[in-house]
Amino acid sequence: MALIVQKYGGTSVGSVERILAVAEKVKSWHDRGNQVVVVVSAMSGETNRLIELARQIDPDPSPREMDVLLSTGEQVTIALLAMALHRLGVDARSYTGGQVHIRTDSAHSKARIMDIDGTRVRADLEAGRVVVVAGFQGVDENGAITTLGRGGSDTTAVAMAAALKADECQIYTDVDGVYTTDPRVEPKARRLERITFEEMLEMASSGSKVLQIRSVEFAGKYNVPLRVLSSFEEGEGTLITLDEEDDVEQAKISGIAFSRDEAKLTIRGVPDHPGVAYQILGPIGEANIEVDMIVQNIGKDGTTDFTFTVHRNDLPRALEILKKTADELGAREVESDDKIVKIALVGVGMRSHAGIASTMFKALADEQINIQMISTSEIKVSVIVDEKYLELAVRTLHDAFGLDAEN
Repeated sequence: MALIVQKYGGTSVGSVERILAVAEKVKSWHDRGNQVVVVVSAMSGETNRLIELARQIDPDPSPREMDVLLSTGEQVTIALLAMALHRLGVDARSYTGGQVHIRTDSAHSKARIMDIDGTRVRADLEAGRVVVVAGFQGVDENGAITTLGRGGSDTTAVAMAAALKADECQIYTDVDGVYTTDPRVEPKARRLERITFEEMLEMASSGSKVLQIRSVEFAGKYNVPLRVLSSFEEGEGTLITLDEEDDVEQAKISGIAFSRDEAKLTIRGVPDHPGVAYQILGPIGEANIEVDMIVQNIGKDGTTDFTFTVHRNDLPRALEILKKTADELGAREVESDDKIVKIALVGVGMRSHAGIASTMFKALADEQINIQMISTSEIKVSVIVDEKYLELAVRTLHDAFGLDAEN
């Protein structure tokens, strides 16, 4: 008998028919003698509907009241799923985040989990019940309802698994696992049987949308085995664990991630002196704009050119700030480009293999794809290229590293 925490997203519970199908799946796990906790999101489209209702009342609603409103989406799903389980003869009990005592800080709409009291849930599991928990929500120390922000239900599931010391946390999605790259771009992409937390974090930070970074960080911190599975078809999915595979020596690269959400900013002819990087990036950070890749080139005339990337949605505000900074510093000009993409090779095997970057650069050069920026870490090499080359670059690199072959 194992203790399993399962999470089903909005698409998986998007209709009554799908909720009934989830109930069948949960029952099959429970019938095998497992203790099962199910964390669910709001039904697909429900959160957007609630946001639109709020905006019809007030274009800038109170964050506290928005959390009260948005938390109702998951409350609907837990009740319906519990009813579906009852219909199948499974004893089940639903809980809101507050009823489980998922305690968070008071940062409405982006709260962080501080503690979980699993007493009630454990008692129900020992009594043979399936426990259905509302994802995405908790309560602060004053009892106010909070929501966890993007990826909140994934985070709830991992946190519940950590608190209950679950054997596995299963994330059910509309894909059947983590692939070597997006199959919509490279049809030869292969599902990975397993991947490390470290690799998954790098994949997620580089554009892979399978799991949210926050939930992977949480799982890695508490060593909660994660498995990505499909809600709509049977399969083993992809296991994400702390341990590297025994045959990591043969696995140079695990996957290729990419992000279409990049924009590049360059400030040219900045007087080169100590502290200039802070003078450029300080105001960007104060505006709560995240900077990703950075390149600085020193000229012979005592000036420097400074290039960095931000999320494409942040480009207009970042450009406005940078132009003001350029005037203050006496820079020559400011340029921007939102027609770029970031492509990253990820693999723990890089630690024991030389020549990964050079193979990457040669493969792109052979296809006449110009690299605009380069960034490396211990297990990742990222490049910025023109967005029109995205699909060609991904397919070229997938082939160059033989990722369609079984390791």
